[in-house]
Amino acid sequence: MHPEVAEVAGAITPVPGGVGPLTIAMLMVNTVKAAKLRRATPVAELTRS
Repeated sequence: MHPEVAEVAGAITPVPGGVGPLTIAMLMVNTVKAAKLRRATPVAELTRS
């Protein structure tokens, strides 16, 4: 834990058993959305000097 977190957070508690399947699923959904959004933007052409 970063020391500055303790100054801001009201409480810091561990997650028993780590993150669950829903959290992992939502992280994957957001990752796929971000990848799709990123691919939709034009890709700059690489030039050799």
